[in-house]
Amino acid sequence: MVSVPRLVIAAPSSGSGKTTVATGLMAAFSERGLAVSPHKVGPDYIDPGYHTLAVSAGGSGRPGRNLDAYMSGTGLIGPLFAHGAAGCDLAIVEGVMGLYDGASGQGELASTAQVSKLLRAPVVLVVDASSQSRSVAALVHGFASWDPEVRIGGVILNKVASDRHELLLREALDGSGVPVMGVLRRTEQVSTPSRHLGLVPVAERRADAVESMRELAGRVRAGCDLEALLGLARSAPALDVTPWSPEAEPVGSRPVVAVAAGSAFTFSYAEHTELLAAAGADVVPFDPLRDEQLPDGTSGLVIGGGFPEVYAPELSANEPLRKAVSELALSGAPVAAECAGLLYLARSLDGKPMCGVLDADGRMSGRLTLGYREAVAVGDSALAVAGTRVRGHEFHRTVLEPGAGAAPAWGVVHPERRLEGFVQQGVHASYLHTHWAATPLMARRFVERCAG
Repeated sequence: MVSVPRLVIAAPSSGSGKTTVATGLMAAFSERGLAVSPHKVGPDYIDPGYHTLAVSAGGSGRPGRNLDAYMSGTGLIGPLFAHGAAGCDLAIVEGVMGLYDGASGQGELASTAQVSKLLRAPVVLVVDASSQSRSVAALVHGFASWDPEVRIGGVILNKVASDRHELLLREALDGSGVPVMGVLRRTEQVSTPSRHLGLVPVAERRADAVESMRELAGRVRAGCDLEALLGLARSAPALDVTPWSPEAEPVGSRPVVAVAAGSAFTFSYAEHTELLAAAGADVVPFDPLRDEQLPDGTSGLVIGGGFPEVYAPELSANEPLRKAVSELALSGAPVAAECAGLLYLARSLDGKPMCGVLDADGRMSGRLTLGYREAVAVGDSALAVAGTRVRGHEFHRTVLEPGAGAAPAWGVVHPERRLEGFVQQGVHASYLHTHWAATPLMARRFVERCAG
């Protein structure tokens, strides 16, 4: 049994203020000295970066972690949560989209509501009250009664215009059975810059982000009843789950696996590094924007997602590293690349020379490619054996031409059928983001190939 005080921060729709409230609460409770474990429903990489920053005030050093029931399966939600939240005083889970919105055409799968039920966690509903008064009661009543298994334990009113507006909202909710646990004024929004894929990652604006986090914590501390919220979190029952563990029998040697980091490559799941290390790798981060050589002794390379299109000139200008990456790939060493990594390995990106490992060219487009995918490994690679089935997601505004090599990485089978990505020598490169906790043998296979 796992006893962890916990809250899920949800909303009727996107744009209501979930991230503001969830991140502010993480920061406010951390400043009080609580060890807070941050989590995010869905595949998003950017919000967990802000969550990690928010809890740093409490010195917990816990990374933001994702809980995605589509990619990892419903059976892993509780174990992954328990792994991340072990030993903490409070866990806060930020939802995705609207409370009941899940994977397209698949009912509640991967919705915030489903995750709240799997975690037996009370939900705090963040409502954008900017254009309503008495109607807020009908909205809250509808969300609270839609699924009896979802326990909405409180509401936080966001973008409230005035004391009079607040009074009207509180009067309307008096008989709803859902207590108001916070009120945030419309004029007190903390600005976080955005661009084509959402918020600018914290790694690109750390100094400004730290200051914004202090402001956000103060705003939430002043507007929310932290004691009531903590009491609600402590009412969550014990979870009958066994924490997930990355532990595995390590390979004989300790190969160095270099992992791309820095401002251009910020998309990663914490469990990936943990799985690589558990399989016996020495995981060493490097920054393709600044480091001119790969870490000493590198025998494998992982290049995750991020924003190479924003940094294409700088990545291209680092010719020594591009050459080092190309030489490593051409030697047959294992290289796993997702999305941004795929573009970095290409011949060019928006006309700027990249590593030239793949005979393909990338460019920005006006079209957002976003959604869950189901895929099958077409052939054997450094990551998977032929026939391995995975679930992942795509999230980019770039296109690569061609989109698949002579030996594709994946055969996408849902929502459409197509070939995607590249397998050549030790390289596995694809737009598809996957969560290795669902297929831990991929990490072990990769480290075994690195060990030679």
